[in-house]
Amino acid sequence: MLRFIGVGDLALENGGTLPSVTLAFETWGTLNADASNAVLIQHALTGSSHVARGASSEDGWWEDLVGPGKTIDTDRYFVVAANVIGGCYGSTGPSSYAPDGKVWGSRFPSVTVRDSVNVEARLADSLGITRWHAVAGGSLGGARALEWAATYPERLAHCLVVAATAASTAEHIAFAQTQIAAIRMDQHFNNGDYYGGPHPLQGLGLARRIAHITYRSEAELQRRFGRQTQPGEPPEIRDRPQDRGRYRVESYLDHHADKLAARFDANSYVVLTELLMSHDVGRNRGTVQQAFAGSATSFVIAPVDSDRLYFPQQSYDLAAALPGPVEVCTIRTPEGHDGFLTSISQLDAVLRRSIFG
Repeated sequence: MLRFIGVGDLALENGGTLPSVTLAFETWGTLNADASNAVLIQHALTGSSHVARGASSEDGWWEDLVGPGKTIDTDRYFVVAANVIGGCYGSTGPSSYAPDGKVWGSRFPSVTVRDSVNVEARLADSLGITRWHAVAGGSLGGARALEWAATYPERLAHCLVVAATAASTAEHIAFAQTQIAAIRMDQHFNNGDYYGGPHPLQGLGLARRIAHITYRSEAELQRRFGRQTQPGEPPEIRDRPQDRGRYRVESYLDHHADKLAARFDANSYVVLTELLMSHDVGRNRGTVQQAFAGSATSFVIAPVDSDRLYFPQQSYDLAAALPGPVEVCTIRTPEGHDGFLTSISQLDAVLRRSIFG
């Protein structure tokens, strides 16, 4: 069940302030007497706090990992997941109302991964959690988990970082910039002030198409779709390009574009994409090694072998920069970056041994 809490004004990394912040979150299980069994799970860019079923009959995005008797056993652990600020699932974001009673829209400030972690620390305080047993996440969620370990090393014992890196690279930024440009060029975007009128659904859908190509691998797309066209549609070669039928891979991208446009806010997509572009755990801390100097947190780092968005080598480099022995467990799947969702059960053995035993 979605819950809401006001955490006050938030001083932002950019020097500004986000007033009257609300966080939306969900929980599973029961916090024990000394609050030592709390686990924070961080969602990806267009994900939400709905990690597992719980009181809802709807499957969560890490259903294979979280629940009664599962690796993160909600009969043993108190699991918390918060919707990131800047998003559109209940936490303060561009589609929320500002203190003046108007929708934030284009006025919503830039927020960073570090800002999101700072506001989540207030949520932990309000729940009576001084130290997490573990903080875990994949993709943007992995960046948030890593930032937790750098910002509040005394407040977590274990950190699981799946399909994420120490900082966004130039290529990450390039992919992200094309998605933002697609949204901003939509005729309905209106500089972010489209509430009350048509939303920029075409731009958001195009952004999702670009992103989804990076979330899957070339080998998987070729195996699933090849050069096949949609059944019942015209052949691939016609008198004019616009008269041909769709390749099956095009239909696949259209489907994912439509799904996201129906559930997500374009401004939030821009804000959170910018948030991820700015991710750099070493910012104002020196090197990655310096950012974690003296940390007693234990880490499990899990790249996806077919990931072409966050290359496995970037995870190995991160692991080498972290203090102490770091366990690296590679998820092996042809499904690309999305393997952090679809093949997370491959981590069961290492997680039960290292974190959730």
